[in-house]
Amino acid sequence: MSMIRDLRAAVRPSRPSLRKDTGAYDATRDPSTPSAVVDCAVYRDGRRVETGCQLSPHEAMRQVRRDGGFVWIGLHEPSEAEFSGIASEFGLHPLAVEDAVQAHQRPKLERYDDSLFTVFKTIHYVEHDELTANSEIVETGEVMCFTGRDFFITVRHGGQGSLRALRHRLQDDPELLAKGPSAVLHSIADHVVDGYVAVADAVQDDIDEVETEVFTPGRGGKVSRGVDSARIYQLKREVLEFKRAVAPLLRPMQLLSERPMRLVDPDIQKYFRDVADHLVRVQEQVLGFDELLNSILQANLAQASVAQNEDMRKITSWAAIVAVPTMVCGVYGMNFDYMPETHWRFGYPVIMAITGVICMGIHRTLKRNGWL
Repeated sequence: MSMIRDLRAAVRPSRPSLRKDTGAYDATRDPSTPSAVVDCAVYRDGRRVETGCQLSPHEAMRQVRRDGGFVWIGLHEPSEAEFSGIASEFGLHPLAVEDAVQAHQRPKLERYDDSLFTVFKTIHYVEHDELTANSEIVETGEVMCFTGRDFFITVRHGGQGSLRALRHRLQDDPELLAKGPSAVLHSIADHVVDGYVAVADAVQDDIDEVETEVFTPGRGGKVSRGVDSARIYQLKREVLEFKRAVAPLLRPMQLLSERPMRLVDPDIQKYFRDVADHLVRVQEQVLGFDELLNSILQANLAQASVAQNEDMRKITSWAAIVAVPTMVCGVYGMNFDYMPETHWRFGYPVIMAITGVICMGIHRTLKRNGWL
């Protein structure tokens, strides 16, 4: 109920503030515009309507209702108070608004009366010089999209996944942008999935590196002792995070490409098929990563076990060799008056020679059998 009351409340005026994605003051910001708004613009006939200063969401929507076109509003991590005025202005469903503000949602597509609510997980590859047990390989963010007949609203969470370059690229293609909000939705979906492809290629390199280390023979062609299992496990965890972003998105993309929707232009719907195809390939690749890492982890543990067995065989072999002189010394260390060869001049060198021959024989036998 508190969320519904917030949605009915008017947006509170705020002072000009720092834009979260640029770090610079926006002197042209309208006082009624929430500080979380990164950009707000009206598009008509595929071109941005320049006004000389950034519009507030209310002014932008008023222009659209008067002159046509659609408004595209971009927000970054808005609070409930910052988003409540926009939600009320555009008639967004309270449940979708709550998801957009709280974030941490799984990829999905929800249809309401006059809008579509889509959640995308963005993935960013974290560069690292060396893969360790604590390396962060992928970093996730979220982009929530509200698609209406004459508006498109993006709510972004996380430090990565800025849509500024995408907005500029779309503005350079008026023919596509003239298709309306659904064209923007497709471009964001395509942008997110292209990011998945790039991250998958980078993760493949990390897996190849670990696989090479695991299966590279040790010195002298001996069995490798493997690598730190914690590194493989960390890589597996990061792949699991990747999988959670990719797998749930497949069904929404299939719905957008196969099922007619009145908010999606028929010409744009065809392009969602290409996005869905790319997503299927990435999903298969990520599933392959998971299975391959399982095999690498098992092989690494097996190699460590084999190396330990080799160590134990060597220790046992040397213990067997040392047991011979230990036994002889134990026998001749006993205090008997009548010991054989005790008073014989050549007794000592003969016993030492026999002991040495026996030790050498055992050593040769064990080495021939691969124990040493």
